[in-house]
Amino acid sequence: MADTTRDPVPLLLDVDTGIDDSLALLYLMASPEAEILGITCTAGNVSARQVATNNLAWLDLCRYGDVEVALGAEVPILQPLETTEETHGPQGIGYAELPAPTRPLSPRHATEVWIDNVRRRPGEITGLVTGPLTNLALAIKLEPELPLLLKRIVVMGGAFNHAGNTRPTTEWNISVDPDSAKIVFDAFSVVPDDRRPIICALDVTERIMMLPAHLAELARVSGSAPEEVVSLDDAPGTRSRTSNAVVRHFSDAVRFYMEFHHAYDQGFGAHMHDPFAAAVALDPSLATLRAATVDVELAGTLTRGQTVADWRGMWGRPANADIVVDTDPAEFFRRTIERVGALARRVG
Repeated sequence: MADTTRDPVPLLLDVDTGIDDSLALLYLMASPEAEILGITCTAGNVSARQVATNNLAWLDLCRYGDVEVALGAEVPILQPLETTEETHGPQGIGYAELPAPTRPLSPRHATEVWIDNVRRRPGEITGLVTGPLTNLALAIKLEPELPLLLKRIVVMGGAFNHAGNTRPTTEWNISVDPDSAKIVFDAFSVVPDDRRPIICALDVTERIMMLPAHLAELARVSGSAPEEVVSLDDAPGTRSRTSNAVVRHFSDAVRFYMEFHHAYDQGFGAHMHDPFAAAVALDPSLATLRAATVDVELAGTLTRGQTVADWRGMWGRPANADIVVDTDPAEFFRRTIERVGALARRVG
């Protein structure tokens, strides 16, 4: 799992930014091998338009290069929209108050961005989806060859041998638009074994727990002052006083997330689902993978949106996914702090 110099990784991102989506974006902006071709926005944690604003604002704050940010689906393909401001805050970034973005939103729809890029660079682009799969499903309906045109797709979503985080058996990204997830998993059944989707499910991502010590180390690496101390003893909503803007805004976002996790008896920390998926998109060796046939339950009155993995071939269908079954969380956080800390230091 050594973090070595790697060849460029062309990426298309589809996100519902989101606190942990924010760190995923920071991680990719901080990674020299990441070639971000476009960012598409879907409704999920907050509305699609708020997602777009958040993405543009993070790009501005980090003074990142010209990246197309496009609005996509504002509602799921069938069921009503469900968002989760109680988890991510009214703007999706916790207590952070990012400056209003100055760069424009693309006039193109998200599906156009995906289809145009994969047609121009067939077999080269890795897709990363950290929100509901609505945009990808819509793009596949318009371009059925899209799974074969991508190099690979990495998805944060699902729960297999693990409790759900939305309903008893379902994970958020799949639960809020299971019909789209079903379309995507079915469509990727045609890809070669070495290009199967990588699924980062709750089984592993809930082991990626950011703690106050990680924030303190991130601030230290960035050269920020004073020392960043986020504590359960602080009054709710306490704001960071650290001098570095990237660290300060991210810390304010994560504090909200930590308070949410603590309120639901999950400890004073924050699950970093999406940054882990971003790290895997750049370097799959960070994850231990196991092939399975994945499907999505659509008819169950109690289980609609549940991801089901056939590990033993009982359905008689070929594997259509590589599920992450293990990783080294300490290595993930080492890379994250090193990379994002360096980005923050450069930005100031």
